[in-house]
Amino acid sequence: MSAIRAMPELLVSQIAAGEVVERPASVLKELLENSLDAGAAEIQVTLAEGGVKRVQVDDDGAGIACEDLGLALARHATSKIASLEDLEAVATMGFRGEALASIAAVARVELVSRAHGEAHAWSIAAEAGAPTQARPAARAPGTTVAVQDLYFNTPARRKFLRTEATEFGHCDEVFRRVALARPDLAFGLRHNGRVSAHLAPQSLAARAGALLGAEFMAASVPVDERAGPLRLHGLAGTPQAARSRADAQYFYVNGRFVRDRLLAHAVREAYRDMLHGERQPAFVLFLELDPRGVDVNVHPAKTEVRFRDARAVHQFVFHALRRALAPSASEAPVSYASVSPQDPAGISPRGPSIQAALAMAEPAASYRSATDAQWHARQHMPQSAAPGASFGASSSPLPASKQAPPLGYALAQLHGVYILAQNEAGLVLVDMHAAHERILMETLKLRLDTGAIERQSLLVPVVFRAEAIDVATATEHAEALESLGLEVTVAGPNELAVRAAPALLAGGDVAALARALLAELREYGAAQVLAARQNELLATMACHAAVRANRTLSVPEMNALLREMEETERSGSCNHGRPTWYQLTLGDLDKLFLRGR
Repeated sequence: MSAIRAMPELLVSQIAAGEVVERPASVLKELLENSLDAGAAEIQVTLAEGGVKRVQVDDDGAGIACEDLGLALARHATSKIASLEDLEAVATMGFRGEALASIAAVARVELVSRAHGEAHAWSIAAEAGAPTQARPAARAPGTTVAVQDLYFNTPARRKFLRTEATEFGHCDEVFRRVALARPDLAFGLRHNGRVSAHLAPQSLAARAGALLGAEFMAASVPVDERAGPLRLHGLAGTPQAARSRADAQYFYVNGRFVRDRLLAHAVREAYRDMLHGERQPAFVLFLELDPRGVDVNVHPAKTEVRFRDARAVHQFVFHALRRALAPSASEAPVSYASVSPQDPAGISPRGPSIQAALAMAEPAASYRSATDAQWHARQHMPQSAAPGASFGASSSPLPASKQAPPLGYALAQLHGVYILAQNEAGLVLVDMHAAHERILMETLKLRLDTGAIERQSLLVPVVFRAEAIDVATATEHAEALESLGLEVTVAGPNELAVRAAPALLAGGDVAALARALLAELREYGAAQVLAARQNELLATMACHAAVRANRTLSVPEMNALLREMEETERSGSCNHGRPTWYQLTLGDLDKLFLRGR
């Protein structure tokens, strides 16, 4: 066994670089964070061959004095902290003092900087960790760091780099994260001589639209909640903005992009009963708190954090995001509707634009009347007993009032599937099954939480054929079924009878509902179904009981459904994440008919 000896300084730096400098994107991240800490107002990024050949960052920040240039490339040298107290309350992006030294150990680095007030700039270079003497250079105030030939002296590491396109994709993602974090700054990105991005200072909404697309902006809601020292703000995508991959999820803690399991769980729980299948939410969220309440010194990459009061942070993020995603139709932004500004002649000069919110002051309750009772009573009638809607030419769908409700008043029913309504913006289209499904889901959830699910005994029990395992499940989990408002008894060797059902659902397909609940209980057990899978269970119940397609509704029934939507949380989407209603404005309709051209 060889003797223990101290490692050379270069080897130490190269080992440290393995954690800090994983790929060109890691280099870009460290350089961008240094520019942010320097107070830059404009940052320009230049890449060559995906960043493997060259990563260069130019900024107009405070700059580095000549006497500090050498220390800038030294390990564990920093201007950002000086004591343990500083480390426990880090407010800057960088603080470890090892990024530039680690980069210089595995690449050729040139640093040119001019501090404000100095006559000219100074330049210093390093190759494999050995810095040169500073020499005069020409540059405006600010700093340029150029990193060339990454891993030129460690060919084994270079072999693990991917294709140029893949490495550029990682660099582009790092650029996007930093640009989203600071929409007040100007950014530019060039790759192989071509401009990939040019961003002027702008609002968060504009920056998110530029980087994540107009689709995200059209289907997102603003978030801004405070509780003591905690603040959560940003943009949360509605179910319509959900994606198949988690590639539009940006969470920042005190301006730092993080990937934290605690925060990810809080967000996932907030979206739990809103997304269908494996769909992933999209969001740009910023959590602000006292720097002493979060530890960012967990990993050299600085994307992991630990909170001093993790439970409080989790609950705050969960409830704040839940509230932002839960407005009723009367309060929610029309994230999937385009509202066109019009001139006095009624013509849209610029085409459709996004309406910030439904500016309807009249509360939904103002329209509630006997139509609500009529809706509840008639929704469970057999289809043959439901009278058809009559739309005479002399009847006006809009009662005389100062202002229509947000979803307006029903005009007609289309193919037994959609409700057409008129509001002040134009035409509203409602998927009546999806809307009723959400209303039932939220009502069931509230009543289950309070233990007040009302049961209705069936005059004629619903008997259906069942397998032996279903009969055994019904017997074993009779108490769980009763807590959900169902009374299921054995009617024969292979038959079950439903003798009571939740009053809200009694008019639906009770047999199908019972089969679905028995399948859930058989697969997951009563405890799991009533706890972790409660939302899935209630969604199943609501889906089976919601008004079906081809069911004819009267105008009062349709209006009652619209008023229920206005008072129900999360009524903009059904339990599976599909939208329940869309808005077509007069400007949109004008465009269809080429009016004003």
